[in-house]
Amino acid sequence: MDALFVSRSLDEIRFWSRIMKEHALFLSLGFTYEDKELIEEAKQFIRVFEQIEQQLSTYTIHTDPQLIKKFNSQVYQAAASIWAFKRKVLGLILRCKIRSNNYALLVDHTSREAAYFAKRLKELNEGKLKPLPEAIIKENVFFLKIMADHAKFIGHLLDPSERKLVEQAREFSYDFDQLLYQAIDLDSMSPQSETRPILNQFLDGNRVSVVSLRNFKKTARDLIEECKIKSNIHPLLADHVFREAERFLHIIDVFEASLKKAN
Repeated sequence: MDALFVSRSLDEIRFWSRIMKEHALFLSLGFTYEDKELIEEAKQFIRVFEQIEQQLSTYTIHTDPQLIKKFNSQVYQAAASIWAFKRKVLGLILRCKIRSNNYALLVDHTSREAAYFAKRLKELNEGKLKPLPEAIIKENVFFLKIMADHAKFIGHLLDPSERKLVEQAREFSYDFDQLLYQAIDLDSMSPQSETRPILNQFLDGNRVSVVSLRNFKKTARDLIEECKIKSNIHPLLADHVFREAERFLHIIDVFEASLKKAN
């Protein structure tokens, strides 16, 4: 169990610290020239998560679990701090205190991911390593919302003249909204809905749609990197959303494996 705790902890921090660092970069790029203090605060978070990544590189699966537990607590504080920063920025946008180029939904989106990261670290330190049936539905609710948001952001950040890609993004947005509502319905039926046949079908259906979206994101990322389409999407943002789709597919794999073991 110690080895599993260490490997899971390092995996979560490796993935989500990079995501948090990139969030800070994207937010800094979205502020206007007048928002110097917010830009500097965002840049401070870039440095914080770069330091975490450097520290992470010194650990392996053989590192003392107690040391990793302390590291989890340290990273938890950083995740909680960037969550608070994002919520502050969201409040400023919604009260029209700043005129940011960051969509309110995007800032909310990034704050949900920070909250998720902090929660995962807390759960790991509490010894919650194995996926539970009730976690399968809730985790999918979280990631389906993330995927639906991504489709909306892509649709709005593509140049309007990229009509075919914009339409595809809208179709993905609709598809994932429907999957999200279905997952929310399933969650409201818990625990009675937590049967293996229902959960297996639920995961299978989500996988098909996530694979399609992942492939769309990969195509868009490659086209953006090669300057073949017109958009306001930063190449790093295109890769960022692609990696999150890959992460969702990995989590579906973990859940399906856990259901098979339970048979």
